[in-house]
Amino acid sequence: MNEPLMIQPYWSSDLSTWVFDDPAVDLEQEPFVSGADTIVTEIVVGIPNARDGFRLLFSDLPFPGFQRSLTLNREENGGGWYGLDGSPLEGWLCPALFRYFAEAPARLYARAEPKQT
Repeated sequence: MNEPLMIQPYWSSDLSTWVFDDPAVDLEQEPFVSGADTIVTEIVVGIPNARDGFRLLFSDLPFPGFQRSLTLNREENGGGWYGLDGSPLEGWLCPALFRYFAEAPARLYARAEPKQT
């Protein structure tokens, strides 16, 4: 069975964008930029208080309960431009992507859910 990875993004008022921390891969306040922030805003619709933090599960393989998928359109500047399937939205996932994957996955699968208390 495919076990998805998990981060807990939250809204940074200082940076005016979504960010996440992951000490396991040495990332702190890693921002979502260049359209990826807009994709995050889209996928958290319906999650109460998402700006205070939510869980984002993701994988390069489909997993039970995934809600959205993204397709790699092209690689650029050490990252990859992904389109949110079923949407005109496109966003750039920066080189931090390679802290989780050896190469840019052709597809990403994701589920956003409220953070657990």
